[in-house]
Amino acid sequence: MNENSSKYQVGGQAVIEGVMMRGKNFWSLAVRKPDKTISTRLFKNSSLALNNKFLRLPFIRGVVVLVESMAVGFRALSYSVNEATEEDIHFSRKEMAIAIIFAVAFSVGVFFVLPTLIGRSFSEYFPNTIVYNLLEGLIRIIFFLGYILIISQLKDIKRIFQYHGAEHKTIQAYENDEEVIVNNVKKYTTLHLRCGTSFLLIVMIVAIFVFALLGRPPLPLRVLYRVLLIPVIAGISYEFIKFAGKFSKYRIVNILFYPGLLLQKITTREPDESQIEVAISSFKKVIEAEEEFKNGKVVKGMASG
Repeated sequence: MNENSSKYQVGGQAVIEGVMMRGKNFWSLAVRKPDKTISTRLFKNSSLALNNKFLRLPFIRGVVVLVESMAVGFRALSYSVNEATEEDIHFSRKEMAIAIIFAVAFSVGVFFVLPTLIGRSFSEYFPNTIVYNLLEGLIRIIFFLGYILIISQLKDIKRIFQYHGAEHKTIQAYENDEEVIVNNVKKYTTLHLRCGTSFLLIVMIVAIFVFALLGRPPLPLRVLYRVLLIPVIAGISYEFIKFAGKFSKYRIVNILFYPGLLLQKITTREPDESQIEVAISSFKKVIEAEEEFKNGKVVKGMASG
């Protein structure tokens, strides 16, 4: 969000029938239960970067944020399933790690390795390295867009996208100094410059330029480079998305990052009032905790696990 010292930096994620909001020191989860009540839980945010200056350096911090966001996201998702279904489903740390590894392997395989293998089939027709990398990058972006379009047709995903919209609206009301209540939140757009969807699109675009610098090595090396350089690409992309959030009030920034906003028209949907209430509950919980922590008070009511 806009880097204003009077405000807390808050990000979020939509989960099953709920919203996770994450601050600097805490993250919260609010889920609409089958009986229509809202279950809200608070967790300590154990970030490695909090006490390590090196991990907060530009281009390094992006990788740290990405890994930690995935870990918190999977935890929030597993908790939301329990609350939304009222079933006692628990995942061990080992199971959680396996799930994250599988998700990363799938993403790397489909969006980085596969386009490179497909690109080999037309490699000889495009001797110019820059043109070849542009075409390979285009395949990567088409795969990414196709994946989003396909999952957006699923009923359960559509509801998650509504909660995604509620998350964005809530944060924007806060950023614009509005009282965070339903009527104020409703009037804001579901699109936000700092969205993870925009970040992923930036990753795809940055990858084109990074890979172009490597020329066209033999296929095995080409695939290896695609995999090994993902942290570098993520680090660069994070700086772009952070820049966008910091200078979001400038029209030129919104124009430059408009493709990411356009893509959010797929990954966010207009939420109803009950979904906005869930997002607000999660948001207020984490803000209250951050305020108590800032004032040196003991933060109570944190969930374990």
